Amino acid sequence: MGLSVSKRVKQSLSNSPEFDSACDSTFSHCLSLTQHAFPGVFPYQLSTASDHLYGNLSTGHPHPLVTKWVSSPPTRSQVDSALRVVTRDAEDPTLGPTQFKKWAVELFADAIVSNAGKAVLCRVPVGIAGIAGIGVATRSGKDFIGTAIGVYALGVASAIYLSLSG
Repeated sequence: MGLSVSKRVKQSLSNSPEFDSACDSTFSHCLSLTQHAFPGVFPYQLSTASDHLYGNLSTGHPHPLVTKWVSSPPTRSQVDSALRVVTRDAEDPTLGPTQFKKWAVELFADAIVSNAGKAVLCRVPVGIAGIAGIGVATRSGKDFIGTAIGVYALGVASAIYLSLSG
């Protein structure tokens, strides 16, 4: 468990042949929309590219992390945030193939990690309420209930963390 969650997800996406294939396909699609008049993808094309990439990753070249954690295409704010991360020091207004892939990795890693975080926030309180309810019904000691709640929360967080390896 040495890597942070986002680094783990980025590494899984970067090393995936399905993700590479989907990025190449989407990049080519964006170039064809501009009739190959420019060497890269413009920022205004990235929202459409995000939708196209999501379609490729969820059906055409399915990636397990995307199919499990991303239920809809990333939002416009996620698209813009990923663009800002990738183009901090860039002078060229377009994204070449390498920058495009970095943008896609950043975009989908953010979407996966945020949805996994939401899953933790949804699952833990429900389980805690159930454990506390059982504790009240059985009149168990508060130390036992506290320990059970802690173990449950740790188990849920660990299960979600381990599922992010792809």
